[in-house]
Amino acid sequence: MSAQFDIKQYLINKQPFYQPQGGEIELYEAAYAARLPVMLKGPTGCGKSRFVEHRAWKLGKPLITVACNEDMTASDLVGRYLLDAGGTRWLDGPLTLAARHGAICYLDEIVEARQDTTVVIHPLTDHRRALPLDKKGELVLAHADFQLVISYNPGYQNLMKDLKQSTKQRFAAMDFGYAPAAIEAAIISKEAGIDGETAGRLVRVAETARNLKGHGLDEGISTRLLVYAATLINRGIAPRAACRMALVRPITDDADIRDTLDHAIDSVFA
Repeated sequence: MSAQFDIKQYLINKQPFYQPQGGEIELYEAAYAARLPVMLKGPTGCGKSRFVEHRAWKLGKPLITVACNEDMTASDLVGRYLLDAGGTRWLDGPLTLAARHGAICYLDEIVEARQDTTVVIHPLTDHRRALPLDKKGELVLAHADFQLVISYNPGYQNLMKDLKQSTKQRFAAMDFGYAPAAIEAAIISKEAGIDGETAGRLVRVAETARNLKGHGLDEGISTRLLVYAATLINRGIAPRAACRMALVRPITDDADIRDTLDHAIDSVFA
């Protein structure tokens, strides 16, 4: 690790917009005060990552985010030796940096990582609050401000992609979902700068798609995609075209499902 490393680069300096939906802020604040590891569960694009960013900003704590994937190894999380002109040097991974310097470490969509990779977080999620660096022969004791937060989408879990019970039961868990229609419309209006009526119509389209989950769709239209559609509308794209581009084409290639959603768009924006 470079002596010039500055954890302050991970501070969030501008307030992220987040619209509370009911009790989640108080729950998280209590968990952080006790430094409990937290698991956020919910569908794609419902605001889990934004919530973590907002909490890190509010607390004034650095946030180190890792987008998990199936190729990620334990070394990608904890660190490795690298060759340089003077021989070898150790480079901390993001999990080690967070534990060492007192950041919030956010492992996004952790279910995408291999189970033999995720087990390295276990010593940080119980009374030990420590991270063994076996290759380096060092035991990193977590900074007092360190917290581990993970997220995943239960809708994608299957026999090959799910968290072990031994991992799940190390976390306090919070359920996230799509906001109630009025709140979601307010979020879209704020994020994309469009009027409330148009935002409300976009939510109505999303509700149609969400009702098809499990009946031709693996996942409904996310709040994130609604913001994309609203952004296109704000850029002068006709609402129907914006909806087809941002809401329908990304989530399905099934002709019948597309037709159903296209008809819903035509009806809502008639």
